[in-house]
Amino acid sequence: MTHQSTTPHALAATSEDASTPANQPTGAEDGSVNIQAAGAAQPMPKDGDAPLRVLIVTDAWEPQVNGVVRTLQTLGRELGRLGHEVRYVTPKDFKTIPAPTYPEIRLALWPLRWMAKVVREFAPCAIHIATEGPLGLAARNYCVRNNLPFSTSFHTRFPEYINARFGTPVAWGYRFLRWFHGPATTMMVATRSLQDEMVERKFPSTAIWSRGVDIDVFRPRPELKAGDFLGLPRPIWLYVGRVAVEKNIEAFLDLDLPGSKLVVGGGPQLESLQQKYTDVRFVGPKFGEELAEHYAASDCFVFPSKTDTFGLVTLEALASGTPVAAYPVQGPKDVIGDAPVGCLRDDLASAARTAVGISPERAREFALTYSWEACTRQFIGNLAIQRPAELATSRPRLLRRS
Repeated sequence: MTHQSTTPHALAATSEDASTPANQPTGAEDGSVNIQAAGAAQPMPKDGDAPLRVLIVTDAWEPQVNGVVRTLQTLGRELGRLGHEVRYVTPKDFKTIPAPTYPEIRLALWPLRWMAKVVREFAPCAIHIATEGPLGLAARNYCVRNNLPFSTSFHTRFPEYINARFGTPVAWGYRFLRWFHGPATTMMVATRSLQDEMVERKFPSTAIWSRGVDIDVFRPRPELKAGDFLGLPRPIWLYVGRVAVEKNIEAFLDLDLPGSKLVVGGGPQLESLQQKYTDVRFVGPKFGEELAEHYAASDCFVFPSKTDTFGLVTLEALASGTPVAAYPVQGPKDVIGDAPVGCLRDDLASAARTAVGISPERAREFALTYSWEACTRQFIGNLAIQRPAELATSRPRLLRRS
């Protein structure tokens, strides 16, 4: 069993309608992205490393709005900035159907037959499988069948989520995940505590891949925090994320707090919770600058989830100068810990009342220690890298539908 960790020094110590089929899933029109070709000439990678072609396979993509999608998009941009070439395989390359109870999550149909074509035409130096859905399964099975090394990452606690929604035993979910990630050279996880848990659950090979935050987009905007925002009485208590049972959002909505509660995001519970909590402002999904403004204008970010593996939204809030209140669980404990930029308590209302008094400057300063370049170099160090000549010797075969 290998148990790897390569935490970069630049990190702090704590440091989401059927689509048109893509018969030729090559090029930007089909949903895959060549990051290097998207802009001006890119610099060569530092430290003498040769440029890499990285194939990232993910079932999580637009129109989903979540931390996994934002992480993968930012990773691709940063890899391109470092001189590497990135190709995504996403549901946009295929006909799709909606996931049960989650219509915004699209499930690709019949992806197996195109996987060999993508590998042959792109000739990647490394294959990374980010999710365990239909595309992830197709890529995993193709790599195993053709003896191609690949890495994976663990982003979402699907066993707990499925248990919360359908009552399926959690042990069944982790049995599937061990089967899925088992052949990978490395399964990347976001935090040390999650790595320790996965080792205890007998996942064979794990390594740390932490997260960063875009400090240029997510930044303090004092004029918004000091003035009127959406006509809401202050203090404004913010939640950003999926509006779904697994996010424990009602623990936030039920809190007895002064001022206003603001919810940014969509999901299967949105309509029912809007009807139940008429005093809460639900504004739906937000993106880019508009999302950043909601973070920066709020007085405290409340994170009620007990199942997130990291909680990228907490970093985005802190970078925006907004302190965080959360439960003392995996994710918040890894990101915030004892740092005086938030409050972690079993009494979430008490945590919120304490956190709202923390200075925006302190929150921002803490977030600056999370570098995306360092995280990206950490990701590269965890990849299973082989050069095109090695790939050719594997003689990949086109898989056919059974």
